Amino acid sequence: MNEPLAIEAHDLTKTYEDGRIVALDGMSLSVGQGEFVGIVGPSGCGKSTLLHLIAALDRPDSGSLRVAGHDLARERDLSHYRARHIGIVFQLHNLLPSLTAGENVQVPMFELAYRGRERAARARELLGLVGLEGRETHRPTQLSGGERQRVAIARALANDPRILLADEPTGSLDSRAGDQVLDLLETIRAESGTTLVLVSHDPGVAARAQRLVHMLDGRAVDLDDVPIGPETAVAIA
Repeated sequence: MNEPLAIEAHDLTKTYEDGRIVALDGMSLSVGQGEFVGIVGPSGCGKSTLLHLIAALDRPDSGSLRVAGHDLARERDLSHYRARHIGIVFQLHNLLPSLTAGENVQVPMFELAYRGRERAARARELLGLVGLEGRETHRPTQLSGGERQRVAIARALANDPRILLADEPTGSLDSRAGDQVLDLLETIRAESGTTLVLVSHDPGVAARAQRLVHMLDGRAVDLDDVPIGPETAVAIA
């Protein structure tokens, strides 16, 4: 018997500004549990919008979306769904500057009512996992860009999510720090079995995935059907 898919998206559409901007136009995607999928395509093709729908940060206009066994159209408490099942790493770390690294990692745990000692212990454990043992009391301004992104990854793992979404996670980093972050994400997925979906405009980054999905004009495309222009050529090289 086949295991259920981690993500099942069918014919998703999403528009903005009263339909003038079409972000998704019939996007379909299936991702197996524990799979590492890279999504690549030119700027504005709908990559980030797709991740936002999977994370329930927004809702599609039409189509069906089932994630971690949940039909998101029927899910009433989306914040609870995110807290239990989804971890998100953005291009910019989005750490709270007034909080320490440890406190930033603890933020998602409040949704699931961890006790204070449990939150602190879990934060220490996760910071050690991402190579920042002993840096719990450092604030974001005391960390390098790569270290801040590692804190963001630890925060994304705080509630042991089944699905980890990474939106241009190396976009603000130099190549060395970016490679370290990608190595870390790959290691976490391999060791924990977490499903990883990574969005990037950089084909070299996305190529680290087990499988690539190419997007153009709000939908997944077969490369044989893509008309190659200058921007498209760079994005799918």
